[in-house]
Amino acid sequence: MSTPHVVVVMGVAGTGKTTIGPLLAAQLGVPYAEGDDFHPPANIAKMSAGTPLTDDDRWPWLDAIGAWAHGRAGLGGVVSSSALKRAYRDRLRAAAPGVVFVHLTGDRALIEDRMSHRQGHFMPTALLDSQFATLQPLGADEAGVAVDVTGSPEEISERAFVALGRLDQ
Repeated sequence: MSTPHVVVVMGVAGTGKTTIGPLLAAQLGVPYAEGDDFHPPANIAKMSAGTPLTDDDRWPWLDAIGAWAHGRAGLGGVVSSSALKRAYRDRLRAAAPGVVFVHLTGDRALIEDRMSHRQGHFMPTALLDSQFATLQPLGADEAGVAVDVTGSPEEISERAFVALGRLDQ
């Protein structure tokens, strides 16, 4: 890519944002920030209890991610965020107008299987249905790419890297 973008790796829980984000950041030569680290403790407690977050719960979290992205403008960076709704992505763009999105997409059965095998994560598989119900895929007017999550993390990251490179052409 010709200029270092700030990339938001987005998608429902279990698509691999935390795995793909650092790999993509390494390929781009920029830092990675884990979006979950921006959640206030109340959000983590709520999700750990199997309760979906409300928009009011998400605004401070999105604002914190947006502030990080704004601080990386012109420098580049990769951050993970579910960014499931257009309104959430609009909020991130309001804070950091140049962000681009990598939407990790996949079959629900594959994602549920991956979620059931991960350990130490606060998001239970029970919330996956609410995630898919909330998801609004990238619109044609949104800067970003959709990347399928089949294959190894390295294959997925490479697909994302190549797709991002096409945005600059």
